[in-house]
Amino acid sequence: MIDQTKQLIDRFHHLAPWRRKAVFVLGALWLTVPPLMGFWLIAQLGPVGDWLRERPEEGLTIFIAVFAITSGFGVLPTYAQAILGGWVFGATTGSAAAMCGLTAGAAIGLFLARFISGGAIIALVDSNPRGAVIRKALVEASQGRTFFLIALLRLPPNSPFAIANLAMGAAGVRPLPMLAGTAIGMLPRTIVTCAFAATAAATGAHDIQELVVDKGWIGLTIGIATLIVVMMIIAAIARKALKRAGLMVEAK
Repeated sequence: MIDQTKQLIDRFHHLAPWRRKAVFVLGALWLTVPPLMGFWLIAQLGPVGDWLRERPEEGLTIFIAVFAITSGFGVLPTYAQAILGGWVFGATTGSAAAMCGLTAGAAIGLFLARFISGGAIIALVDSNPRGAVIRKALVEASQGRTFFLIALLRLPPNSPFAIANLAMGAAGVRPLPMLAGTAIGMLPRTIVTCAFAATAAATGAHDIQELVVDKGWIGLTIGIATLIVVMMIIAAIARKALKRAGLMVEAK
């Protein structure tokens, strides 16, 4: 087993050193850039929202296109863009637009990761027994089973969108169940986030800063606490389902 693992790692290093470096660099960027850009977008809800509202005919299309491109290339996180969607377009339209954007973004991220990795990362994943089990469960199972597992993996609110795209693309997950599972798995948290943002925008506040001034820290804290509780419930359901599916990694 040890010799086989060494052979896999050696093969990984030998086949595509530039791809390996590119995957690691992309992973580092996708871990750091989206959270920072997410804070920026939330702080700019007012001017960005006004810019979209001033374009009633093409604003929704622009939102979906930018959502897809920036989430797919790991520039902006999905939660911040979902907040923008709910803030500008309301709970129903915002949720629908966000779902279109994130599904298209998942496709971009999947094929980008597959192009950069070229399948070379699979050897490294398979060198870890736990990683091999998860990859095979996602790649070698039926499409229905893969769809179900990906939906569970996407369900937790803290599941990183761009990094998950990188992992699934590099591991060779099939596009159809991956995209369908992404849409279903991320639907609950997207609806909750858009509804929360739409409720905040309905107060008449121009941006987050004005919302804090009008409602005060107490009102805003209660709203955020409510959102966190709902997200924690979704996360608890996801953890339990992942554990039953054998994909929950227990801390040792």
